[in-house]
Amino acid sequence: MHVDLNLLTVLDALLEEGSVMGAAERLGLSSPAVSRTLGRLRKVTGDDLLVRTGHTMTPTPYALAIREDVHRLVRQAHDVLAPARRPDLATLERTFTIQCHDALAAPLVPALVARIQERAPAVRLRFLGEHSADTDDLRYGRVDLELGGGRPDQPEFRSETLGHDPLVVAMRQDHPCAGGLDLGGYAARPHVVVSRRGRLTAPIDDVLAAQGLRRQVVAAVASLPVALLMARGGEVLVTCTDLLSRPYVEAFGLVTRPLPVEFPAAVISCDWHQRYDSDPAHAWLRDQVRACLAEIV
Repeated sequence: MHVDLNLLTVLDALLEEGSVMGAAERLGLSSPAVSRTLGRLRKVTGDDLLVRTGHTMTPTPYALAIREDVHRLVRQAHDVLAPARRPDLATLERTFTIQCHDALAAPLVPALVARIQERAPAVRLRFLGEHSADTDDLRYGRVDLELGGGRPDQPEFRSETLGHDPLVVAMRQDHPCAGGLDLGGYAARPHVVVSRRGRLTAPIDDVLAAQGLRRQVVAAVASLPVALLMARGGEVLVTCTDLLSRPYVEAFGLVTRPLPVEFPAAVISCDWHQRYDSDPAHAWLRDQVRACLAEIV
């Protein structure tokens, strides 16, 4: 049997207001329209629902019995069709999975965890490192946010630039280039490249090639801390971001020098699947990530 669910809204108003006129004013309808709907409701339920007693209307025993159920159903339907735009942080229980490069994780994770715990203590965060190959984790909801320098180009993904971080060259404090670094010296020294895919080149090599220069890349590693540990104990140079790499650089007692050639700053982007666009809790998480990165960069 087909049931017009709009009837529930009118029935709820009638049972709450106790009159056709009151229900009409509450719903923004005319009294004749509500009166006709009351006739349909009587036909569907087989009950009078509201009967006139002098100048007022009195609910029947059946109407009294279903009044709370009707009100609950209408309220639930409203919640489904018009969900809250703000999550209740005091009761929000959810686990978010964030995937990001380790250079970004070092300054972000402590600040973000502290911020989330202060505002939504029942929310848990899982941080994953970047994979060596592209995956469908973001597409299928296994990852909520991807943070890094890549920007997906498929229309089902959303991306927001959260900041920019200039490139610098990290080295040990007594490195021969610590007193100054020119382009020729930069190219002539041994380098360690940070690449999750194990690539031995980077976009900076195209700039060098245009100048007729070529770096001496001795290794590619997937982790920035590994590269910086190699710099601490040897002659190698590591080209990395300035702000995000700073916690590691300082922890390992290294120094940085400006990149001796003009080069665009690295983009810090936040990517997610479009299914989460209107999810209040996910939008709140993005706000927290955005606020933490604003403090960092």
